[in-house]
Amino acid sequence: MIFRHFAPAMVTAEQALPGRDTPVLSPIPKHLYYGIALDEVPAGSQVIGLGMGCFWGAERLFWQTEGVTNTAAGYQGGYTPNPTYEEVCSGRTGQAEVVKVAYDPQTVGLAGVLKVFFENHDPTQGFRQGNDVGTQYRSIILTTSEEQAAQAQRILDLYQERFTAAGHGEITTEIVPANEFYFAEDYHQQYLLKNPGGYCNHGPNGVSCPIGVLRQDELPAQTDIVPPSAD
Repeated sequence: MIFRHFAPAMVTAEQALPGRDTPVLSPIPKHLYYGIALDEVPAGSQVIGLGMGCFWGAERLFWQTEGVTNTAAGYQGGYTPNPTYEEVCSGRTGQAEVVKVAYDPQTVGLAGVLKVFFENHDPTQGFRQGNDVGTQYRSIILTTSEEQAAQAQRILDLYQERFTAAGHGEITTEIVPANEFYFAEDYHQQYLLKNPGGYCNHGPNGVSCPIGVLRQDELPAQTDIVPPSAD
């Protein structure tokens, strides 16, 4: 048998699957670590959407970050409303696998959140992340304010300098205004708390934040998270 490999390409709004009016996650459950509803934004928190490949490992990175106040796995950046995982994997929705991150700007700040983002995947790979190939795995930042967008672009430019110096190519990360976020199915939420030995392809890429560019108090502290007891 001859296998043909086709380069993934984004669909247009006209080509996208129609989706549905009914959410694939209903009712909204509580977060297994934070103990609050997945759609809750704690007081004083800001929200950003971050796609960096498979959302299983990405979500764990953020709930391990001090100052992050809630996370959820879902689909964003595309066209199909309330898509299923299988539809997203078909490449016919335009949606990316995204982690919706709520964070306390007084504790971690956007610079700290994006430090975790840029240092724990390869943002130069286009429509893939490692062996995971498809438009749903693209690197993407979905901002919820003009201020967020401007700061994200500044931080991306600084990381590009570091990636170039390390011999890497051009960062392909998209920075776009956030559109509707659709929660992924329940089994995707906090997947690596439910399955500690499950698949994860995220980790340090060897390119660190340039010292002096981001102040130390803007950077996140990493903590070892112990899943809550089942009591």
